[in-house]
Amino acid sequence: MQAVGIRRGLTIDPAGEEEAPAARVGRLVRESPVVIFARRGCYMAHVMKRLLAAVGAHATVIELDAGAADELAAAAEAGRGAVPALFVGGALVGGLEGLMDLHLSGRLVPRLREVGALYA
Repeated sequence: MQAVGIRRGLTIDPAGEEEAPAARVGRLVRESPVVIFARRGCYMAHVMKRLLAAVGAHATVIELDAGAADELAAAAEAGRGAVPALFVGGALVGGLEGLMDLHLSGRLVPRLREVGALYA
């Protein structure tokens, strides 16, 4: 598993300990206000990241290799079967469609402020 855009305090492997994939996904979601889990090279994750950046939020993007089957399965399970999966404030938003729904309804920016991903 490779992380891109890591925020301070976010660790992939704490103290070099082995961690179950589901526990790792849960921990990563809790450690950062905005997290995207995606396959490497996913164009939908790229669009999600660009939209979030356009409103002033910088997501932590966890890119999952094809060889990281356990992590990919855990992220997909946390995302209710879908990858890319966006989490805001520890809650699943969904994929690109969920993000667009939040944005078009005018609820994205207030939600990002609420979880500390945007500053007034």
